Amino acid sequence: MNVRRRLYSDRLEGYSLVELILVISLIGVLSALGIGLYTRSSAFSPLLATQQLASATLLAQQAALAGQPNVLLTIEHPAGSEPSFNAQFDPDGDGPTPPVTIQSFTLPEGDVSISVGNSQPLPEIVEFDGFGRTKDRTNRTFYLSGDSNFTLCLSSLGAVYQGACQ
Repeated sequence: MNVRRRLYSDRLEGYSLVELILVISLIGVLSALGIGLYTRSSAFSPLLATQQLASATLLAQQAALAGQPNVLLTIEHPAGSEPSFNAQFDPDGDGPTPPVTIQSFTLPEGDVSISVGNSQPLPEIVEFDGFGRTKDRTNRTFYLSGDSNFTLCLSSLGAVYQGACQ
C-alpha cells in the first residue's frame, strides 16, 4: 500500500506539450476567423436604428403622457454627419427659449442615409398629444440605407416596428 501511494504522489500534474500546442493552434484559427467576420461587418445596424427610434419615441410619449407641453420627436440627418433621433419638449411653444432635449440618439458614423415617406426632406418633426399619439394622426415610413436597406414604421399610435406602414 505504501508503494502505490508513493507512485501516485511522484506523478506530475499538468498538460503535455502536445496538448498545449493543439490548444494554442486552435485559438489562433478561431481568432483568425473571428477577425475576418468582424472586419466585414458594417457600422450600420438595422436593429440599432430600430431600437434608437423606438426609444426616442417612447421617451417623447412618456413626456407627453406626463403633461409636458409641445412634445416633439425630431429625426434629422444633416449633411456630413450621422442621423439622429431627438426626443424634446418646448415649454413655451415657439417662444424665445429653445426646446429641452430629453434624450438624443445618434446612429454610428458611416455611409448611412435616412429618408421619410416619399423622399420628404429631413428634419422630420413628429408632435405628440397628451395620449402619446401623433398629433396629425399619420403613419410615417422611414427608409434607412447603408450596406443594406431597411424600412421602419412609426404608426399614428406611436408604435415603432420593422417594415412599411400599412
